[in-house]
Amino acid sequence: MDGIVLLKEDHKTVKRLFREFEKTHKTATPAAKRALVDKIIKELTTHAYIEESIFYPAARAGVPETEDHVLESVEEHHVVAWLMSEVAKLDPSDETFDAKVTVLIENVEHHIEEEEQEWFPEVRKALGRSRLTELGERMQAAKPKAPADPLALMSASS
Repeated sequence: MDGIVLLKEDHKTVKRLFREFEKTHKTATPAAKRALVDKIIKELTTHAYIEESIFYPAARAGVPETEDHVLESVEEHHVVAWLMSEVAKLDPSDETFDAKVTVLIENVEHHIEEEEQEWFPEVRKALGRSRLTELGERMQAAKPKAPADPLALMSASS
């Protein structure tokens, strides 16, 4: 699978989880909410890990004009990593839990839109099918190596 397709599939997965949270958060038990948000955190942390360790460096090296996009994306990851770390420790019955998750969702959706609309097409055109396939294989293989803690992401300390 090509790397951009892989990333877009990840985006679809987290968007489905976001919609589930938005539909159920007012009626879900704290345990159900915790389980769903833990899934969201796991998916986002894994996704950010493969982007930061493989895709972003390749895009930056292969398509120098995307450098500003990559740098902005890393900063967006930084904000999301810290939000995830707060939500991971927060009791789902805390009055701020739903608000923090909503802000997390909004940040991630903005990030996804920028990637998919603004710079993935540029990267696709410049890198080509075989390079993107090689990146996709590397990213898929790296997923099991992703940290569980969002604060272990490279962007969390940047």
